[in-house]
Amino acid sequence: MIILIILFLATCFLAYSNGANDNFKGVATLFGSRTANYKHAIWWATLTTFAGSLASVFFASGLVSTFSGKGLVPQGIAVSPGFLTAVAIGTATTVMVATVTGFPISTTHSLTGALVGAGFVAIGAQVNFAVLGSSFFLPLLLSPVFAIVFGSIFYSIFRIIRIRSRITKEWCLCVGKENKVTPSCHPAPVLSVNYSSTIDVTIDTEENCQEIYKGHFLGMNSQKLLDCLHFCSAGVVSFARGLNDTPKIVALLLLIKGLSIHWGMLAVAVGMSVGGLLNARKVAETMSNKITKLNHGQGFTANLVTGILVIFASRFGMPVSTTHVSVGSLFGIGLITRRINTRTVLEILLSWFTTLPIAAIFSGGTYWIIGKCLLI
Repeated sequence: MIILIILFLATCFLAYSNGANDNFKGVATLFGSRTANYKHAIWWATLTTFAGSLASVFFASGLVSTFSGKGLVPQGIAVSPGFLTAVAIGTATTVMVATVTGFPISTTHSLTGALVGAGFVAIGAQVNFAVLGSSFFLPLLLSPVFAIVFGSIFYSIFRIIRIRSRITKEWCLCVGKENKVTPSCHPAPVLSVNYSSTIDVTIDTEENCQEIYKGHFLGMNSQKLLDCLHFCSAGVVSFARGLNDTPKIVALLLLIKGLSIHWGMLAVAVGMSVGGLLNARKVAETMSNKITKLNHGQGFTANLVTGILVIFASRFGMPVSTTHVSVGSLFGIGLITRRINTRTVLEILLSWFTTLPIAAIFSGGTYWIIGKCLLI
């Protein structure tokens, strides 16, 4: 009974960590392109992710069995509370460490590593690595590649449509006072300065100004239409993330008798929502501002690509990572615009490579401790 309570709490902690690291990813382009401020963006992400979590009961049940551990380890191990608790704690710890340090990692990747770590401690080399490759690694490795390709293609197509529709870009002209400090020309016993105020005119695409679209598309103001579509696409991505991630976490709760899958998904949805509201800021800065600079059209394109790929994967039970897809689409657009921050991308890639072994170590260590303390 005690281990089942620990399992439930560990799963809720995992849901919280997932929300903290993942919730903002769907709306990062809204914040990065200045379509919305942080507060509005995170609330939009929370509402749409929660809706996706509830919808996963009907549309993404295939992922529950994928992440229950069945096939990867023997049935007796996969349904043991100690094994599932170790997986939940190992995954949650890995994701929370990444969240605190500002790295957008994949909960799916962490879960995979945790399953392997706990399984290896439980049965050694008998872990079914064939299942691991076909059901887990292949979708995780291919999803960012597809996102990069589709992100590049979609942005190029939309850019051609914009140009042929005679929709042009405008830059605001920022005018304001600027205080300057200049050394005094008069001799004095100590250093002397003069303060002056001048009118400053700036054209700055990254700091002070914002790019907007001028013209009409299908009889509607192009900028207002794009902002509306951008919000919709951000909502689609967040909805898709809730749809894809919730079943993976709920799979850990299947062992608890009396807890239906519907109540389990509700508990996970609440945990993800709270985590996103309280702990998403650092990952938000990385996703919104450090990968590539975005305008409204580029942000909309990145979200559209991410939403399509994640929903498609969820529908067919493929455990892709929303993080990998989202970063991949941003990277693809950054390659076309030549505004990619190579250093940040390399740091994110390094965090992805270390996610699996770190989660495996945390999970394996937790399983060993549980076994010693609770004799399971």
